[in-house]
Amino acid sequence: MNASDAAPPAAADGGLPAVAPQLRALRRRAGLTLEAAARSAGLSPAHLSRLETGHRQPSLPMLLALARIYGTTVSELLGETVADRDAIVRAADMEPTRAGGWTYVQAGAPGRGMQALRVRVPYGSQGDIVRVHPGEEWLYVLQGRLRLRLGDTAHLLGPGDSAHFDSLTPHRLAADDHDGVELLFVHTLLQSPTAALCLGSPTGELP
Repeated sequence: MNASDAAPPAAADGGLPAVAPQLRALRRRAGLTLEAAARSAGLSPAHLSRLETGHRQPSLPMLLALARIYGTTVSELLGETVADRDAIVRAADMEPTRAGGWTYVQAGAPGRGMQALRVRVPYGSQGDIVRVHPGEEWLYVLQGRLRLRLGDTAHLLGPGDSAHFDSLTPHRLAADDHDGVELLFVHTLLQSPTAALCLGSPTGELP
């Protein structure tokens, strides 16, 4: 057994307690080594190992990346389960989760081909992270203003504006207002556990 696959300690204070064991279990279920999964996510093996042992807290982009690679959803990475695939998601059931400075709630049922999130992006959070991965994304600005860069073109979106784009186009998201920006965000989930994608530089250690 690889030393990095040793039993994980308790999650660090302020972390997401369900994430570490789920990350490891789902990677193994997908039949991926630590090195292969880290390479696909644009991370170093050491960084992914720290996520799996609870010594680092993953950001939302990391969770999205690993969910796609493992052919699952962020909900399953967080250890969330539902009794069935109800078409209705009640507001009272939308528990907020914080990761990497972002706050989000699941706005759709898990286990489907798309994932819907309501996301709050604070000012100055992860705006320098370039995201590139297979699939499609759609977002809708609810409050605040969003700076969206698609390839070499920068866009400023306000409330009521939306964007729908191929996720293979390098893209960056950042709040333009100091009060942050709130979005509805829908993206496709790839079911192949070996899907390749990259979220920025593998050396960029996010908070």
